[in-house]
Amino acid sequence: GDGQNLVTEDVTVVEGEVATISCRVKNSDDSVIQLLNPNRQTIYFKDFRPLKDSRFQLVNFSNSELRVSLTNVSVSDEGRYFCQLYTDPPQEIYTTMTVLVPPRNLVIDIQKDIATEGEEIELNCTAMASRPATKIRWFKGNKELRGKSEVEQWSDMFTVTSQLLLTVGREDDGVPVICLVDHPAVKDLQTQRYLEVIYKPQVRVLQNYPLQGLTREGEPLELTCTAFGKPQPTEVKWLRVDDEMPQHVVVSGSNLLINNLNKTDNGTYRCEASNAVGKSSADYMLFVYDPPTTIPPPTTTTTTTTPTTITDSRAGDEGSIRAVDHAVIGGVVAVVVFAMLCLLIILGRYFARHKGTYFTHEAKGADDAADADTAIINAEGGQNNSEEKKEYFI
Repeated sequence: GDGQNLVTEDVTVVEGEVATISCRVKNSDDSVIQLLNPNRQTIYFKDFRPLKDSRFQLVNFSNSELRVSLTNVSVSDEGRYFCQLYTDPPQEIYTTMTVLVPPRNLVIDIQKDIATEGEEIELNCTAMASRPATKIRWFKGNKELRGKSEVEQWSDMFTVTSQLLLTVGREDDGVPVICLVDHPAVKDLQTQRYLEVIYKPQVRVLQNYPLQGLTREGEPLELTCTAFGKPQPTEVKWLRVDDEMPQHVVVSGSNLLINNLNKTDNGTYRCEASNAVGKSSADYMLFVYDPPTTIPPPTTTTTTTTPTTITDSRAGDEGSIRAVDHAVIGGVVAVVVFAMLCLLIILGRYFARHKGTYFTHEAKGADDAADADTAIINAEGGQNNSEEKKEYFI
């Protein structure tokens, strides 16, 4: 309490480790210091040990301090230890030793070693014989999950069991579920189990040829069906929805080939794959266009559904048609401009060659002629003073 000349601190120690108890005197007056156990038996009197327990060892003794170590601490050593100073009146103060016990075992028990996609499974993690009670935390990968814990006490020990309910998907296959202990006596104590999840196939249809562009009459079409699941699909087959498969279609395993397309091939082709979990499918919608001389109308793009996926051979037609329209318009404009330029050049040269000014002067003296014959003679240059008609070309 206040005014005491003795000083000490509480001690917390992990079972099996070493604890140190210190009794110190603020203002030493050469008074005797002694240390007593929870049963008030004297452990040390000054530097002498009356108690026959060799686990207690003297660390330091002076007029101002008595420091004692206790090795291989057990739960039975827990309690109050008393420091006494023989003054007048005597002084006494106590320190409390707390012993921590880490969990003995950490075990994950999983309800099913192999789970099916969409199934809810139960996992239990048990931390046995700890002190104080352990807090258990769950993680799936890096994501923390919430479990439900129950605590049982046996004597001075606690056993904790945490239950986790988990609905698994295909993305959880191979992911670790971690049970981690949060306890003051231990750090980074954890255990884990890897999930194994089986799931039905995931199916896709890939168009190998033509890689891009339209599916046209007379051209080949090659499709490949890819299927992945756990376990790996045992059967992959092709069929034509709502119709029989054309006789000229060649199916080889997961591949479908039509060497010479015609419009009777139009329809939906389905690839189905199955394993022990279930069956899935993917659809390919085929639309056969006229040969390249004909520009096809715009159509819809690819459609995808679950679990059946649909691929449309008309995907991308709108972009192809737009590209063709732009090319045709550009060519027509270029031809028109070129024709107009040629016409302007021809007209320019024509007018340049035929443009001119004409000056005509009739022979003088024709008015004075007595008759028409004389006038003609005068006009043809019969008189000396008449001028010839001249032309000037520009």
